[in-house]
Amino acid sequence: MGFREGTVVDDHRLPGRGKEVEVGYRNRITIEPGKRGGKPCIGGLRITVYDVLEYLASGMSEQEILDDFPDLTRADIRACLSFAADRERKLVSLGGS
Repeated sequence: MGFREGTVVDDHRLPGRGKEVEVGYRNRITIEPGKRGGKPCIGGLRITVYDVLEYLASGMSEQEILDDFPDLTRADIRACLSFAADRERKLVSLGGS
């Protein structure tokens, strides 16, 4: 299962859900047109990548985020960071730098 626009994910079948495993964001981040306005979300949840990044940017620790959102895992948070880094890398390469 990879990252594709319109992918529908059942979080109980998502590889690594609930386990602390290192996986790329493509197995965790999905875009569904009818969910949260088509923003990238953590598969099976209505929490967007941007939500997690804003929590981190505001100074929340990983543990505080996990305490507030028990459905999230550390691997989900890392997937959000990986997704953002990959998107930034693609933007830079499109800019010709």
